[in-house]
Order: sequence, then C-alpha cells, then structure tokens
Amino acid sequence: MGDKLGQIKVTVIKGRRLVIRDFKTSDPYVVLKLGNQTAKTKVINSCLNPVWNEEFCFSISEPAEVLKLEVFDKDHFKADDKMGNAHLSLQPLVAAARLRTILGMASEGTTLRKVIPDKDNCLAIDSSISWVNGEVVQDVWLRLCDVESGDIELKIKLSDLSCVVSAST
Repeated sequence: MGDKLGQIKVTVIKGRRLVIRDFKTSDPYVVLKLGNQTAKTKVINSCLNPVWNEEFCFSISEPAEVLKLEVFDKDHFKADDKMGNAHLSLQPLVAAARLRTILGMASEGTTLRKVIPDKDNCLAIDSSISWVNGEVVQDVWLRLCDVESGDIELKIKLSDLSCVVSAST
C-alpha cells in the first residue's frame, strides 16, 4: 500500500434487473472491497430492483486502487448465492481531482472527465466525473459480470482534496 491520498465516500444507490436466486425472487446485498477494507449493505428482502442508498467511507492510497463489488442473495440455511460482481478503477477519479487542483478552477457542476466502458471497469454506460459542492463526484452504473443480468448504481465522492494535492506535488 502506497501513500495515502485521502478519503472517498461510496454510496450504493440501487440495483436493477438482478437475477433470481431463490424460488421467484432474491434477497440481495452488496459487499464493497477496496484493498483490505470491506463494507456491506443491508439485505433487501424479496426484491430484484433494490434501493439501498447507503454510504460508506474508504481510505485511498497511491497508486489508486480498484473498487470491487459483489452482490449476494442472502440465504438462511445454506451459503449465500452469488448474484454477480463488478470492478471500477479509481485512477480516473484521482486524475480528475488532480487536474482540477492544478488548474485551480472549476465552477459548480463542471464536468472534469468522462469515463467510457472498457476492460479497466465494468461500466454499463459512460460516466462523468464532476465538481459538485466542493467535491469531485463520479456517478456510475456498473454492469454485473459472471451473471445473466444486473446493474448497480454508485455515487463516488473524493472529498479530501488536500491529500490529493500534497501527494502530487
């Protein structure tokens, strides 16, 4: 693990078109991993389009790591069923924060960078990184892998920009 860059807040907003793992539905929850840090959402019972709106904080280090997530179906009498996984490189978010700091300007709502789906992420659609309320924010829809269908919506905020500045100078 390298130099600490700062903190990110990851909000797990919702899922859509998740797969059925029980008789007619699933009881999904999400596990987020960043390096050796882990967080888990609550279980939403009997829902294939769950809404979580749960926020988690993680420390990020240089080089920027990959945020990984796994979706599971909660089972009571056996191991939880896998409902897919996804990953997202945080490097574009950190690079956008550095760019904004170096340029020293960005008005509210300015788009700093656009990220397109590729092998370094599981984006379902293009994702914009913007300057919002003094934070660098990325809204993403991640397509779940190793499963028939499913997407997860996240909002990622890098709020401790002073650490990004000192790490890049």
